[in-house]
Amino acid sequence: VHRQISELRKTLGAALSIETRSPGYVLRLVPGQLDLRRFELLSEQAAHALLQANARLAADLLREALGLWRGPPLADLAGEPFAQVAIGRLEEIRLAALEQRLEADLALNRHSQLVGELEAIVAEHPLRERFAAQLMLALYRSGRQTDALGVYRRTRDTLVEGFGIEASHALQELQRAILTHDSSLDVDGDRGRLERDGAVLVIPSDGRRVDALLAIAEPLARGARELIVARLLRDEGALTEASSALDARRGLLDVETRTAAFTTVDPARDVVRLAETYDVKLVLLDAPAGLDSPDLPRDLAQILELSPADVGVLSGREIEWLPSARMFVPFGGAEHDWAALEVAAWLASATHAGLCLVGTGADRARGRRDASRLLADAALAVQRLVGVSCEPLLVEATEEALLAAVEQGALVVVGFSSRWRSEGLGATRRALVQQARPPALLVHRGLRPGGLAPREHGTRFTWTIEARPGR
Repeated sequence: VHRQISELRKTLGAALSIETRSPGYVLRLVPGQLDLRRFELLSEQAAHALLQANARLAADLLREALGLWRGPPLADLAGEPFAQVAIGRLEEIRLAALEQRLEADLALNRHSQLVGELEAIVAEHPLRERFAAQLMLALYRSGRQTDALGVYRRTRDTLVEGFGIEASHALQELQRAILTHDSSLDVDGDRGRLERDGAVLVIPSDGRRVDALLAIAEPLARGARELIVARLLRDEGALTEASSALDARRGLLDVETRTAAFTTVDPARDVVRLAETYDVKLVLLDAPAGLDSPDLPRDLAQILELSPADVGVLSGREIEWLPSARMFVPFGGAEHDWAALEVAAWLASATHAGLCLVGTGADRARGRRDASRLLADAALAVQRLVGVSCEPLLVEATEEALLAAVEQGALVVVGFSSRWRSEGLGATRRALVQQARPPALLVHRGLRPGGLAPREHGTRFTWTIEARPGR
């Protein structure tokens, strides 16, 4: 081993440092040395540029980010089973960045230059509706209405034959707009970004949990968003009954809804494929058995690893949106906390429920000041970008204090720990799932960049549950 490490040091040279650290060795990297990290930082900056309606800057940043790629990810390991999850994740974040770059270029009226590129992309990824929509818009703005409608027809045929599901509501609306020469499709030189709300995808584990998930999904789907409810079954004999039940439930909803039931041998893969195909913004799942075990269940871990959309996992009873309903978000300023806050703010805007940010630091002066500042910054971001007010609440970092704080809530929304791969839920989330009175929605940020967190997060706190003596 020592000889191999010595040879590796010679090969890497002075640019990279291999340090001896018990029980082995550590490769020391400086910030920005990894292309992947540079790509992620550029993508995050581009997402914020789009939020500020600066499509030109976003396009430039994303073009620079995508220029870091050289062929398929981990090409030397393409045939290795252990590398497939990582390869899928890397390919998804590249495609998400490509979608955003094309979106920015369309907002800059570069439609004519994009047609050839988009035709090649759609041929390579025929199931991704967002690419198809971008090609349809580019063709229409280039005076090629018939060709744009042809793209819709081919995409719809592919989706129906592949999944048995119609094209999304958004794609159908785009087709109708093209047919009627809707003025909303005209070139707008002042537009900085093209808004797309995306769909909400609901995956109930069985028919008894449909209503619990729809209590969250239906409010989110009101307006421009579409609702997709899909049952993924391993037993073909249950297919007809599941389809009939979903069709009956769809008739009771007040939002544009599509339902589907099909058999699968790999539920996680098919959930990810549905999220990719239908430009899904949020995937809602039931809490699987074993959620609070040290290691997350395999299918859930794979979905968290590969989903382009945010993922929400609901644990507990059905939510009641009473006029006095309040949601609580344990918030420490980490990326996963911002992901949870974004979903909670989105839900608060749709349901008019109150929103409360719960921070630690009430037991010490300096911690109280820093935590108050952090919660104020988060509340300001929510107010500016979503138009929802947040109430700050500081508590001690104890299990009792956190559970008492959320006791009267309708829902607790909390981000998955960034260390979920190694520690599962962690103590804080496990306590909420096992002991909190209100249901818990655990949120994981998808591979597409989010837009609520500021570029610099500043102070961060980590929730660490400390049980009182005697527990």
